[in-house]
Amino acid sequence: MRLRTPLALLGAAVLVLLGPPLLTTGSGTETGTQIPGLRFMVPNTPGGGYDITARTAAKNAEDAGLTPGIEVFNLPGAGGTVGLTRLVGEHGNGRLAMSMGLGVVGAVRSNDAPATLADTTPIARLTEEQDVVVVAKDSPYRTIDDLVDAWKADPGGLPVGGGSSPGGPDHLAPMLMARAAGISPKQVNYIPFDGGGELLASILGNKVAFGVSGVGEYLDQIKAGELRLLAVTGPERVDGLDAPTLEEAGYDVNFTNWRGIVAPPGLSDAERGKLVRLVEELHDSPEWQASLKQNGWDDAFLSGEEFGDFLDAQDRRVVSVLKELGL
Repeated sequence: MRLRTPLALLGAAVLVLLGPPLLTTGSGTETGTQIPGLRFMVPNTPGGGYDITARTAAKNAEDAGLTPGIEVFNLPGAGGTVGLTRLVGEHGNGRLAMSMGLGVVGAVRSNDAPATLADTTPIARLTEEQDVVVVAKDSPYRTIDDLVDAWKADPGGLPVGGGSSPGGPDHLAPMLMARAAGISPKQVNYIPFDGGGELLASILGNKVAFGVSGVGEYLDQIKAGELRLLAVTGPERVDGLDAPTLEEAGYDVNFTNWRGIVAPPGLSDAERGKLVRLVEELHDSPEWQASLKQNGWDDAFLSGEEFGDFLDAQDRRVVSVLKELGL
């Protein structure tokens, strides 16, 4: 089962834009991308995928001269739905945007959230990335087969941690992995964390047997030897990382995550257009393209109404997969 679609920009971000317009020169002025006072809200804790994506996008946009002084702040809670509720409450605020992804789609369902992504203004999907299956460097599991053998022997006794609520990518990936290994998803002891930053401490401290998260979140720890990478969930190996895909290892799983940006409802056409143009120019910038490579993110750009259609399809897909897995 594959939930694949180009990814998006931020891990969880809301843009609350304040301040008087600035008179600037350069490409930002010519293309109408300047949004003074722009803020990216990240709906989970620092260090997670939404956070890394948001801070990378903010820095790249500033370095490229697209818009000045972007502030990134975190508003974690309930898998991103606390931030989503805040975003929807900012009706008509053209200076607000949120970094989000598949995890928020799932969290809306699992938390019965009062606000949904259908209440937002879709801006763009930016990135797609594989999940990684990782253990601490001193873990007894040296290969993916070692882990799966132990997991099959005691499904409930090997807790798996993920940086998303049930229905999110870090939940769906191990559930699909369990099914492919012959383990009932209902037997899996899944422990959700509010983002990859919180999850990391539990993996390193052996509070969970293994963790599943985005490759970009743990790339530094994998390369430093703090985490042992056992497998990746997507269709191909990740450049520079020595680990098989789950399919290579004999498990029928092909799964990728994505990230994007949404804004509050009730924007004027001009306000929506300016946010879309900003993200389009960010996507085309050398700064962003370099960040894609550095973080192991795949370019999966989709903007405006097409992104809105994609969000609708993803919501239906999450419901379908959860039903298929019996969850």
